[in-house]
Amino acid sequence: MNSTSLKNLISSFVKSLYSEKGYSENTCRAYLHDLKEFAAFIFSSWFSENMSKTEADSFRADQVEGLMIRGYLGFLYKKNKKVTIARKLSALRSFFRYLVKHGVILENPAELILTPKQEQTIPTYLPVDDMFRLLDSIKADNLAGLRNRAIFETLYSCGLRVSELSGMNLFDVDFTKSVIRVLGKGDRERIVPIGRKALEAIKAYRQRLREESGISDDSKAPLFLNKNQGRLTVRSIARILDKTAKECGLLAPVSPHALRHTFATHMLDAGADLRVVQELLGHKSLSSTQKYTHVSIDRLMAAYDKAHPRR
Repeated sequence: MNSTSLKNLISSFVKSLYSEKGYSENTCRAYLHDLKEFAAFIFSSWFSENMSKTEADSFRADQVEGLMIRGYLGFLYKKNKKVTIARKLSALRSFFRYLVKHGVILENPAELILTPKQEQTIPTYLPVDDMFRLLDSIKADNLAGLRNRAIFETLYSCGLRVSELSGMNLFDVDFTKSVIRVLGKGDRERIVPIGRKALEAIKAYRQRLREESGISDDSKAPLFLNKNQGRLTVRSIARILDKTAKECGLLAPVSPHALRHTFATHMLDAGADLRVVQELLGHKSLSSTQKYTHVSIDRLMAAYDKAHPRR
């Protein structure tokens, strides 16, 4: 390490997440934001407000103590949910673990600080009827409609993260084998089956795209395009879904991630094995997938209470 200043080390750490661990730009940006927020809190709360920029820039990582981190968490409790606090604490642990590994500090000051106990939340998902209603409401009589139908058929068919769908290229779809190649978190690649409805929707969209724009089927080109023939962004997909949900009369807000939750819930309700769903979703840990079993168990309990003669 060329410098032990907190500011420079944060920058080096975030760069390593991208280059060594293959984290996405969005994830690296989130780490950078959280660590900069911590550094700003330290400077403003534990040192003179008149600290010069030079003094702040030279503040060393080995000056950070566990008490400072506890004070930061107390500050976060005033305006953040426990899940957000846990994420920010995890970022600090990873950062200081990195510094220990590289010999910058001897001990991780965040290691022994307990993670806030999380509330058990059931993922938001759509019932089957509402999911079908959403998909069937999209009028596929123009290029935008065909594209939107293909997007949401694919999200629901494969349980993708919206960032995974946005980053897909045409060559990622194998129309012959009915599978798609997905590049997930940490650049982990997985092969996922795709349903007939979704494949047909993609074919219809790409055919109309060729006819109207003259764009050839370059295998390296983005799968889904915006009106300027560039890659459709995550934010654009979210806006299109929100507009579609409102137009078809769904009362609750629907996000692209809710479609991923819906995929997982419907698969488990239909009897899919938990580990199969884990693999399809690209979860590194089975515990990430197990949250969807709460929905299925609630349904089982309701059915039991309704049907069992000696409940």
